[in-house]
Amino acid sequence: MKLTKAHKKNLIYLVIAALFIIPQTRTPIQVFINKGLALFGPSVIESSERQHIDFTKWMLVSKDNEVLNFEDLKGKVVFINFWATWCPPCIAELPSMQKLYDDYKDKVEFVFVSDETQIVVQEFLYKKGYTLKVYRPRTNYPEFFNINGIPRTFLIDRNGDIIIDKTGAANWNSNTVRETIDGLL
Repeated sequence: MKLTKAHKKNLIYLVIAALFIIPQTRTPIQVFINKGLALFGPSVIESSERQHIDFTKWMLVSKDNEVLNFEDLKGKVVFINFWATWCPPCIAELPSMQKLYDDYKDKVEFVFVSDETQIVVQEFLYKKGYTLKVYRPRTNYPEFFNINGIPRTFLIDRNGDIIIDKTGAANWNSNTVRETIDGLL
């Protein structure tokens, strides 16, 4: 039987579909695709369209049982990322976040938030070689974050204005992000 061009295309689509169904290949493929989508840095919100947040009592806890009260971050530049270890777009953008964190951890408050258990998160971070400090919510999320998908990342200035609000993977180590942070510092 001779394979026509249409048969070859259908066979390729079938193989790709099968790879997405098989759990061992699905996540790496999705991460690879999201890395391609995350080549670009997020956009900065125009100053006239920025939302202001209240530094309310939102409690988070680290793996070392260190409690972080969101109120204590008032007056600081804050980078908040909501993510999960099972989320391909989250996994795709973490290398760029690690680079940004390495360079700005002493100048910017980084708050990585996951609803997963600390054991799952710490195993993932160790396996990937990340040094990010991850928190688990102790109280409900403030309404102004409106987390309807992950990854969801915010860059907040010292006045509580949201400078960047991005849902989905992005390159957080981009020149745009770095220049924006430098301008806020």
